[in-house]
Amino acid sequence: MGTISGPVKGGKHGWPFAKSMLDVQSYGYDEEEYFIEGDARSYRQVEGSDWGRDGFWKAEPHQTAAYKTRMLVYRPADPEKFNGTVIVTWNNVTAGYELFGSDSLEIFEGGYGLVCASVQRVGVEGLPPVKQGLAAWDPERYGSLAIPSDDYSYDIFSQIGAAVGPKRDSSVSDPMGGLDVKNVIAQGASQSAGRLGTYVNAIAPFDRSFDGFILSIYFGRGTPLQVGDELVNINNAQYNDSPEDRLRGANLLRNDLDQPVFIVNSELEAIACYGVRQPDTNKLRWWESAGTCHVSQQSREARKLMADRDKLITPSDDQGINAIPIGPLYDSAFYHMHCWLSEGVAPPIQPRIEFEDSSRTIVRDEDGIAKGGIRLPQVEAPLAVNSAIPLKPDIFAYLGGSCHPFSNEQVVARYGDRVSFLDKFESSAKSAVADGVLRPREVLRLTKEAKEIWPE
Repeated sequence: MGTISGPVKGGKHGWPFAKSMLDVQSYGYDEEEYFIEGDARSYRQVEGSDWGRDGFWKAEPHQTAAYKTRMLVYRPADPEKFNGTVIVTWNNVTAGYELFGSDSLEIFEGGYGLVCASVQRVGVEGLPPVKQGLAAWDPERYGSLAIPSDDYSYDIFSQIGAAVGPKRDSSVSDPMGGLDVKNVIAQGASQSAGRLGTYVNAIAPFDRSFDGFILSIYFGRGTPLQVGDELVNINNAQYNDSPEDRLRGANLLRNDLDQPVFIVNSELEAIACYGVRQPDTNKLRWWESAGTCHVSQQSREARKLMADRDKLITPSDDQGINAIPIGPLYDSAFYHMHCWLSEGVAPPIQPRIEFEDSSRTIVRDEDGIAKGGIRLPQVEAPLAVNSAIPLKPDIFAYLGGSCHPFSNEQVVARYGDRVSFLDKFESSAKSAVADGVLRPREVLRLTKEAKEIWPE
């Protein structure tokens, strides 16, 4: 296990990169950053083994290298408010800098611990031509960090999980501040979900740093164990295939683990995973949400607020992309995984999105809205057709999907007036709460948003 130092203070900016946009102290939380360093192992495929579609992959330790990285920790200041569960999120680096969900109300109102783990080279070094990694953003604070290769990311992630888990050495610098940790959940979204897919299939059978896994917006394929000096870069010229081909599932998740696995996908990943869908079991939950996409207007707006604060360059072409955020489903997944591990109560099974027979084509209603799947209130009481259908043929457009608002005449014909619309919307939100896919706090928040977008 690595050596921990901190809390980290100072630096050029005086705050951790991509820290929460919430006033976490008002929720009774401490926000602290720690460094962890030591030697990490890389892994390789066991010679003669088959890394096939079934996901039963065999890996073994390969090489060892020194590393130093950071983890951003959120924990209840009052031990009585801690629910015993820590979520360790694999920070996503696809943008050329780190993104992670540190604004979840379920975490801060529910008493969880949250650890945002920097485990990939891009997070530290950034991507050319405008490097926005930790070391360039604040060399005073992060200049000593080093991850030699993403080959070591899996073990670094394990070491961070162990450093905040029940068996950690809490007599030294303890990121969890002495809290009584019961369970540690690994969570990752998009590219990070792909890395967790490989972790589940190849590392988890012999490494018990985590008690459960949440893979969000997961495209149904793992990432390589060995990439050498290669940096994760969605813009690499090596990608000559179409976005549709790139976003296609390739392997199952192994089904022999003791740790439960929870998949939370939008409409886009449901398409990608069509050929590798797996049934719900006593250790697997697979959610698909109709009308959503990989990113949304709301998630991009929240990301821009963070980027403006931290003076980052971000994509600005969000016109017309999907307008139903999938974030509320992540909060529900946190809640259900916590109950699954701490109380033995499995998450509710949800209907899947409907597809035409033996194809990756979604069945849609007369408006163009996907049938089946989880039905958020923006889908059940729509003011627009939101989908994963891209506006352009490039990869970023595929991630954004589309939103086509109804005309005023269509809205009036459908609902009559604003009061009738809001009645149906709120009723749909409460039904989603009853189904277990929304937390109760979302009813008021989503209804307020619906009031604001009603066409005048």
